[in-house]
Amino acid sequence: MTPEETSPNREALALIGQQADHRDAEQSLLAAGWTPCGAGDWATALRSPDGTAAARISPFDPTGPYTAALYREAAHTRQVPELFAHQRLTGGGDLQLMEWLHPVPQPEAAAFHQAISTRSPEVADLVDVIRRVHALALEELPWCGPLDDNPSNVMRGADGRLVVADLFYADGPSLYATAAKDPDLVVARIPEPERRFMTEIPLAASGPWQPGEQDAMRAGLAAADARTTTA
Repeated sequence: MTPEETSPNREALALIGQQADHRDAEQSLLAAGWTPCGAGDWATALRSPDGTAAARISPFDPTGPYTAALYREAAHTRQVPELFAHQRLTGGGDLQLMEWLHPVPQPEAAAFHQAISTRSPEVADLVDVIRRVHALALEELPWCGPLDDNPSNVMRGADGRLVVADLFYADGPSLYATAAKDPDLVVARIPEPERRFMTEIPLAASGPWQPGEQDAMRAGLAAADARTTTA
């Protein structure tokens, strides 16, 4: 039986339709007893009722499929989170169901990142997958950022092993500055169905959104979409 077919993953996925957006996914899991447990710039997190799984829900995350690919392709290393399921959400959002992880002291996390950056023998297989998947993301995604070496991305599984998560990210400052100043460029490079909710990311770490900023950005992007349609 695959992880997607096991409880609580089967039950969680059954609640979320194929056309669900980030709001639908969150509300379905909350109604099933999942509880909020954190938020970052790009996503919010919920914990399963039995405490063994986490759901990462993003309104807009272009790198989500690449992160999921990393978790799957590097699963044999046991140095990435166990991914139970991944689903793209309507409007450019992303849902990942994975094992529950625990924080580690910053020096330990920094040492793990250092090992990755130097391709130390103990993480060589992991680094090979990271580099391969990240190269593909850089080739295919506009505004794809470098690897994220934030110490908080290194965590510990219930079995005690260290894992690294959320290495890939969109270059938010550049992307959102462009959306505000040159929305036509964003419209030209990211299809509307993949950025419909880009103004709804939490920005819990580097925000908050300034008053009126989201409305102005949405209006600018909508006007650029209209220009593209009538061109």
